[in-house]
Amino acid sequence: MIKANNIYKSYGTLNVLKGVSLTINKGEIISIVGASGAGKTTLLHILGTLDKADNGTMEMNAVNTSSLSDKKLAKFRNKNIGFVFQFHHLLPEFTALENVCFPAFIAGTSKGEAEKKATELLEFLGLSQRMQHKPSELSGGEQQRVAVARALINNPSVILADEPSGNLDSNTAKELHQLFFTLREKFNQTFIIVTHNEELANMADRKLIMRDGNII
Repeated sequence: MIKANNIYKSYGTLNVLKGVSLTINKGEIISIVGASGAGKTTLLHILGTLDKADNGTMEMNAVNTSSLSDKKLAKFRNKNIGFVFQFHHLLPEFTALENVCFPAFIAGTSKGEAEKKATELLEFLGLSQRMQHKPSELSGGEQQRVAVARALINNPSVILADEPSGNLDSNTAKELHQLFFTLREKFNQTFIIVTHNEELANMADRKLIMRDGNII
């Protein structure tokens, strides 16, 4: 599913990743924990093809993403990877339904088909009454569920989540954490979650601990 081998990444003189290697199987839920500055988000960005390693190789679904051109990489990312961030990054001038549809539009899906899939996802996530609301009219938990629906719209094989519950109260965070497991059961997707939330980290199939740019 995902194979990262000997990943190095530096920014100027700062060595952030120092030879990280890991394998993640289809349908696994992986948590990545560690102190601030350990390299968690950098690793997540490289696994998600948002950033490139200085050295090492990255494979997803048997595709060596390290060798793809920027254009092919963007297409691969849109089709195979969904992202959920701490800050949901919803576009404020568009409705929940429209926000969810955007990755499908980028992939070339027709408006009707995209809206049908987005509607199904929002209904599944308990937002059937909120589809025509703009982000400012939604609670924090509702906004994050819209972001999850957006991440799922293209049926990606992997969802990458960076502190997904960092801005949520404890009850809403718990609901979001449970949602990831429900989604895994329904869609058999792989989840890689960077988190400081120990409860979420311990729920995962595997918890990877990062320290000083490597997995210990």
